[in-house]
Amino acid sequence: MTFEKFIFYVLAAVLIISATMVITRKNPVHAALSLILAFVASSGIWLLAEAEFLAIVLVLVYVGAVMVLFLFVLMMLDIDVATLRAGFIKMLPLGILMAIAMAAELILVVGPENFGLDKFAAPARHAADYSNTEELGGVLYTVYMYPFEIAAVILLVAIIAAIGLTMRRRPDSKYLDPANQVVVKRKDRVRMVSMDAEKG
Repeated sequence: MTFEKFIFYVLAAVLIISATMVITRKNPVHAALSLILAFVASSGIWLLAEAEFLAIVLVLVYVGAVMVLFLFVLMMLDIDVATLRAGFIKMLPLGILMAIAMAAELILVVGPENFGLDKFAAPARHAADYSNTEELGGVLYTVYMYPFEIAAVILLVAIIAAIGLTMRRRPDSKYLDPANQVVVKRKDRVRMVSMDAEKG
């Protein structure tokens, strides 16, 4: 066994274990931390596949931004762990059935009958000055230009919808207009009252 295969099996084992912990941990924060470990292991496998750009994007975007935001939301919310545990036990048989079905589908699609060095030749090694970022950008903005633009528009719509949901005015919320605060006069807010002194 070569050293590259050994690293792959180690990263694959870490990925499987961490992905299992994501769905089995009762504490949502622990599950999120396990998901971060799964992302890091996936980026290591992409590095072995010479996809350095995708690996660094996975670490920077998902681990560095999305998961930090996710952990922040988890810590800010008051999550009822008892309810989550009850729901987990209730849906466990269905989850096991779905996991078995998905594993069977993966074995049928990515099994040794369809993949392997006997079916496809091993990819050639690239030179030291090869840039997969340049290759990915060339394919993304030529062959897949329209799907890329459609995905960008969908993300833009999602951003606008999130902002609209956040900025909507609720009838029970208090709102102050800064323009009215600036133009207010002293006589509108302060009332001078003259009172006689009281002697005890």
